Amino acid sequence: MSAPAPSTTTAPATRIVIAGAGPAARALVSQLDRARFTGTITVLSNRDDTPAELLELAMLPQVSVRFGQPASHIDAVNRTVATADGMEFAYDQLVIATGSAPVASPVEGAGQCLSYSTIDDAARVGEAVSQVARELGRRPLGILVGTGAAAGQAEAVLRARGVRPIRTTARPVSVIPAPSTSGFAASGVVFEDGSSMYGDLVVLAEERESRDDLAASAGLETAATGGIVISHDFRTSVPGIWALGDAAAFDGVRLGLLVAAASAAGACATQLLTAASAPVPLQAAA
Repeated sequence: MSAPAPSTTTAPATRIVIAGAGPAARALVSQLDRARFTGTITVLSNRDDTPAELLELAMLPQVSVRFGQPASHIDAVNRTVATADGMEFAYDQLVIATGSAPVASPVEGAGQCLSYSTIDDAARVGEAVSQVARELGRRPLGILVGTGAAAGQAEAVLRARGVRPIRTTARPVSVIPAPSTSGFAASGVVFEDGSSMYGDLVVLAEERESRDDLAASAGLETAATGGIVISHDFRTSVPGIWALGDAAAFDGVRLGLLVAAASAAGACATQLLTAASAPVPLQAAA
């Protein structure tokens, strides 16, 4: 009689759930795709619209994007995430990339200003400054609104591009459109008392706070200044949960002010792939 065939077991595909669909989340999905990740990726987006860059990721065979279904609760024991409309998703690895939000309501006309909130904004602001300089034929005079680390970084970017920045910590109530036909910049600000400041461009680098509401439901450690505390490898205080982008804080600082989204996503993807390939411990026999 022939010997029975040896039994084989196939490990289930790793399930990665990403809470958030901003730049950090999109960069992570792209990095995992480049690394030929063979599991499944579910992106829980709080956006009802369908931006082109998110639609492109949704076309990947291993990716499912849930538009308008933000994560609202994490069960870290059973490794599930619930959405605001009651859907539930199981995960092996969960990445929180819910970003940040302005502390104050937008300044009237803020859409005509340049904005600086993360290190990724440096290149965009630099390109806009160069365009203004070409139109003017001279060094631009910039009005910089804001305090804190973001404003400090923005000032360094402006100076490196040859802008003469005038920094104000007083918050304006509105902005003054630029006479330029480019249509992307403001040229001044108006304060509550009616006073104003004029320049060639305006940069808003106002304070933002991490969207870390999910931390409480999962028992995650948060920084005193806001943000989910992570280690150098993007792990949170709870196994199986990671944080990326402005939702995360490293050494008390929003991650977006420390590392570019693409660089952070690449490093986080490497850690996730390592975790996904780790052998699952055998359960003890009953």
